Formats: sequence, structure tokens, C-alpha cells
Amino acid sequence: MQLERGVAVRRIDEDAALRAVVEGTASETGQAFYRALVFNLARALDTHGAWLTEYDEVRNRLRALAFWLGDRYVEGFEYAIDGTPCGAAVREGRLVHVPDRVLELYPGGHIAPEGTVSYLGIPLLAEDRRVLGHLAVIDVRPIAEDERILTLFRIFANRAVAEMRRLQVERDLRDGREKLARLIGSAMDAIVEIDAELRVQLLNAAAERSFACTSAAVHGEGVDRLLGAPATRQLAALVEALDRHPGPERSLWIPEGLVAAPAAGKPFRAEASLSRFEVHGRPYYTLILRNVDERLEAERRIRTLTATAEYLREEIAEERGFGDILGRSAATTGALQAVAQVAPTPATVLILGETGTGKELFARAIHERSPRRDRPLVKVNCAAIPATLIESEFFGHERGAFTGATQRRDGRFALADGGSIFLDEVGELPLELQGKLLRVLQEGEFEPVGGSRTRKVDVRVISATNRDLEVAVRDGLFRADLYYRLSVFPLQLPPLRERGDDVVVLAEALVAKLARGMGRPVPPLSLSDVAALKSYGWPGNIRELRNVLERAVITSADGRLHLDRALPAAETTPMPASTSDPEGVILDDRRLRQLERDNMLAALERARWRVAGAGGAAELVGLSPSTFKSRMKALGIERSRGSAPGPQGGGASAPTGVAGDAIDR
Repeated sequence: MQLERGVAVRRIDEDAALRAVVEGTASETGQAFYRALVFNLARALDTHGAWLTEYDEVRNRLRALAFWLGDRYVEGFEYAIDGTPCGAAVREGRLVHVPDRVLELYPGGHIAPEGTVSYLGIPLLAEDRRVLGHLAVIDVRPIAEDERILTLFRIFANRAVAEMRRLQVERDLRDGREKLARLIGSAMDAIVEIDAELRVQLLNAAAERSFACTSAAVHGEGVDRLLGAPATRQLAALVEALDRHPGPERSLWIPEGLVAAPAAGKPFRAEASLSRFEVHGRPYYTLILRNVDERLEAERRIRTLTATAEYLREEIAEERGFGDILGRSAATTGALQAVAQVAPTPATVLILGETGTGKELFARAIHERSPRRDRPLVKVNCAAIPATLIESEFFGHERGAFTGATQRRDGRFALADGGSIFLDEVGELPLELQGKLLRVLQEGEFEPVGGSRTRKVDVRVISATNRDLEVAVRDGLFRADLYYRLSVFPLQLPPLRERGDDVVVLAEALVAKLARGMGRPVPPLSLSDVAALKSYGWPGNIRELRNVLERAVITSADGRLHLDRALPAAETTPMPASTSDPEGVILDDRRLRQLERDNMLAALERARWRVAGAGGAAELVGLSPSTFKSRMKALGIERSRGSAPGPQGGGASAPTGVAGDAIDR
């Protein structure tokens, strides 16, 4: 540098500078390159310092990769760019030159020591114009507006950005390889890389587990060590096929899969695919195997369990008949025959009957014997839902459809899609909803409350009522068209008073169930209990029967039911039966003896005419064997075949075909 007319003139040897930028950095890469670059930059431009930084966009800071100042390198130099000339260069993406008084112009940015007067900096940009870093020089003398200086500075900057881009590409490639390795390593399927000679090159972690060996242990070994001879021959044929047709389709699916038989592991069946790729002109193959043994075993078990469940369903149906529907009377048998007829059809069913006659049980029996039995039976008590909410309950609602509708909700018809819906007390439906229900029945569609989207459903409707809907239709309380649509198949359930001896069958079953639930011994029905059951009119039907029996079981402290205490005191209509007397509920001695004799005969038939022992007739009626035999003699029930005189010389016949000594067993 020399003075010309009192101004310092910087002398630049351009040839020496170009040699410095080329020779001084040619043999270096990475951090060593960066240190050589800033050293040679400061020498070439004859400046006090030079630094190369990388940009942290999140923190808005520059961190020095290399910094030469005076006669040494500065380590750990990092600074915020706000208030500095570097900030202007980074934000505006351009070269910034401050030839003099830099500390006065940027007092807030402490990027240089005291005495610094000039700055020259440029951002280093990626191909997408993203800022990678920054290159700058400072001096204790002014840096003049000299095109030669700016040109040389840009040459150094280009060299710096080229190295930064190269290192970025290397990092991206390294990251990509690492991600790929993690991807392959974390795959659940076994991945095997093999070469043209079918030698193993690589196994992923899943393959190591499947073949019970490490990748290093089998590297360079024949793939037959993993697959066994048969699968290897199959694989070789597939490799040949890929080599003959290498075109764009470099992979194929192995539809029949492979059976891998590793030397050090358990054989397994696998779905498989094979891909071909080349490295430096040499072919390699990727074999991907998915062990399907567990899936096939699960499918086999599902098939077995499904078949077993179907078999058990048929067995249970055959054993239980109509499940919880008990009774042998003609009225009950007729109703069950109607269920068997209508259940397999898609017809709507209207179940009619007094309260407590078991309408829900019959609805369930219809559903369980229909083709829809594997789908839900959704129950709705129309009388229990407020009129303002019943439409939402039936058809659901959208969010915000009304106050309190904070989220979307499906209705009962949507839940029953594919199955059946049981509308109990259907006669209580408001008139405004009846038309919408009719549309579902006829068209199979509805709109949720507050929605405009029409929803299609396939639902079988079974309804029930204890009201006379024909009267409701005449009174204008029920739509005639809906009534006709609901009652395609009306099913009238008989009240308990018309079911004869069914009341005794039901009572025995209910007493046993209630006693077990209370942890008590099962009290037997006495003759007086049977008489009371059959003489009472049961206005509440089976529901009332259960309530009465529950009270009786609770009070059966002495082992007896005491039905006379549990039954209501009010007089009701007696139950008609084959043995009923039109004179009223009071039975004379002859009728009582006949009733006792019929009961003992029924017990003997059930016990196959065995009196004593577990399950014998005496135990069934709650008597000792000796007392039972005495009563048999008094009532004229004989052991031998043929006729036995009834009480008072009556002519009732004892069952025939019974051995003479059967009663003694």
C-alpha cells in the first residue's frame, strides 16, 4: 500500500490472489478448507480480518466456521445479526460494502474490535436462494470502491459457497442413507439382498429374527442356507425371469409365496416379492418375505371357531327351543308356531298383547331366528322417551341441531342398520313422527335432525303395543297407513290366564332362578301353591307372576313359598284351564284330590316312575318317599299296567307300559 495524493492506495496482486484462492484451498475440504479460505482471503485483499459463517435461521444468528483476525484464528465466534452490516447482507441477499466509519454507522452490532473502520460482506446462497452463510472481511483502513477488490472477493465467495453446497449434499446423502437404513431396519417384513450368484449380501433386522442369524454371519453365503433347497430353486427361476425381461418392470410378485426352511431356524410360509437393481453394471436382487404362518393359523382358528359357534348355536336353539319362552299350552304353542313362520321372512311384525305377556321375548325370538341374527336387535321404548327428543332418538342429529346438541349422534335406526329394531309401545308415538317412521318403512331412508343428507338403512321393524290400534286409528290418534304397514304380520300373545298349566311351568322356572340369585335352596311348589297359581287371574301376567314369586322366595324362611301370603288379597278372575271349575276359586275335596293326583302323576312321568332318590317323584313334589307312596295308595295310583281307579272311584287312567316294580326304585 502507498499514499497517492494523501490517500492510502491498496496494492492488489491479482495473479497472486487467484493463485491463493486456487492453490491455497485446492487440497483442503471441510473445516480445513474454510480455515485456508479466510486466511488466503485476508492476505489476497490485504485486510486485517476475514471470516466465513453459517446462518442459523431459527435463532437469527451467524456462527463462524473459520475466522482469521490479525495474525491468528479466532475460535467460537458467534453473534446476532440484528444491527450489523451482516444482517443487511443476509436479509437483502446482496453484497454490502461499508468503505469507512463502519462502527459509527452500525453502533449496535459488535462484530469487530475497536479500530475497525471498513467492512465488505456477501451472503452465501443455496440453489434455491436459501441463505447458507456469509463471507466478510474487515480492516482498520478504508476499503475503497475498487472493482478489482470486489471481483476477487466474489471469487472467494463463489469458492466458499461451492464447498458449503458440496458439504450440504454430502449431509443430505448421509441423512438419506441413514433414514433408508432405519427404514429397512425397522420394516416388519424380512428383507434379503442377494447378488447374481444368489449369495447373501444383507439382511435387515426382521430377516435376522426370521432366520435366527446375523447379517454378518451369512454375508457371502448362498441363499439356500436361509431358504432351503426347494425355495432356492424357485427363487433361481424367478431371477432368470427378471433377467430376461429387465425393462421398466424390475420387480414381480410371487403369488404362491415361498416356504422358507432356514438351516438355523423354524420353517415358515411367506408371501414374497422379488426386485432387481444394478450397481456399477452388476445386478442385485431384493427379496422381501412376510411370514404368514401366524395369519394363516389365525384364519384357520377363526374358521374353526365360526363353525363351532354355528354348531353350538344350532344345538342351543334345538335344546332351548325358544329360549326363555316357556310353556306347553295350546295358546303358547300357537304363538311360537307363528314366530317360526314369520322369523325367516323380512315382514314387519306387530306383537299385540296385554302388559307383561313377554312381547320383548317374542321380538327377540323373531330376530334370533331370522337371517339378521348376527346383527344387532336395537330396542326402543316409545313411551319412555319425551316427545321433544323422540325424533333425535330415532334418527340421530347433527351438531348444533338444537340446544344441547354439542356433537353429532347416530340414532337407533342407524345403529340397527342390517339388523332389527323393536319399537315397544309403538301406539304412544306422536302423530308428527308417525309419517317419518312410515317413510323409513317404505323407502328405507331418513334425515337426521338438523341435517340435509339422506341416509339409507336396511332395518326390519318389529313393534309391540298393548293398545287397540284399530280404535286409535278410528279416533285419529294413529295413522291408518302406518298401522297397515306395521301389522303385515300381527302376532297376538295370550294372557297368562288363558295359558292353562303354563303358569306352573313358569313358576317352577322362576322360583329356581330367583332362589339361586338369592343364594337360597329352591323351595318346591306344594299342592296348595299350584292351586293358588292356577286360580289367580294374573292381570299383570308374567311380570306380576315374577313379582309375586320374588316376594314368596324372600319370605320362604321355613323352606316353603307361602304363595297365599304373597298373592294380592283382592279377588281376581280365576284362570281357565282344562281342570277349572266354573263355580269359582273354592275347590271341594274331590277337586283337590283330583288336582293332587294329577300333580303326582306328572311327577312320576317326569321321574320315569321312580319315587325315591335324587330327581325322584317324591323329591319333585317335596314329600318323603314313604309319604308319597301312601298318598299314591290313597289316591288309587297303582304300580301295575292298565287302569287305576281315580279318587272317589273315578276312572282316570294311569300311564301304561310301566314295570310293576318301577315305583320301588
